[in-house]
Amino acid sequence: MALSLYDATVANYLQILGAVSAFVEKSLAYFRDKGIDPAEVVEARLAPDMLPFRFQIISVAHHSRGAMEAAKNGVFSPPPAKSGHDYAALQALLKEAHNDLSALTPEAVNALAGRDVIFKFGDNALPFTTEGFLMSFSLPNFFFHATTAYDILRHKGVPLGKRDFMGNVKLKGSER
Repeated sequence: MALSLYDATVANYLQILGAVSAFVEKSLAYFRDKGIDPAEVVEARLAPDMLPFRFQIISVAHHSRGAMEAAKNGVFSPPPAKSGHDYAALQALLKEAHNDLSALTPEAVNALAGRDVIFKFGDNALPFTTEGFLMSFSLPNFFFHATTAYDILRHKGVPLGKRDFMGNVKLKGSER
């Protein structure tokens, strides 16, 4: 069996989006138990020159659901650095991304192969094929931001482990 574009992208997005949603939920319970205001966490960062937790979660959704939208319409732009998302809105964003990606069929995603996708930022435009965009740009960004969100929560003391990051793995017989 050959690995399809759907298997390489959407299936991975769904697994990690589910995991991120779960560890963000688990973190909220931890914050409530410890008397930590979730609004403080939304703006938390690991270094002064990095973007906050809020941006990491927005980017997880943007580099999954937004990447698949770009594969359909041919244009991708970075998410806004500023937003009014609070912790609950970030949780909702993750669920929306998961729901939207769950609605995609392998046939529809695989049919996007070979199309052009342009990454536009400012006056710059980078040309990609759908496969090049998803595999060399979107997925690495997706995993980077998911990892950074996880790391910020760990830095805040949330007892998360590798299993929390990985989510539900695809055991033999459990494939879609």
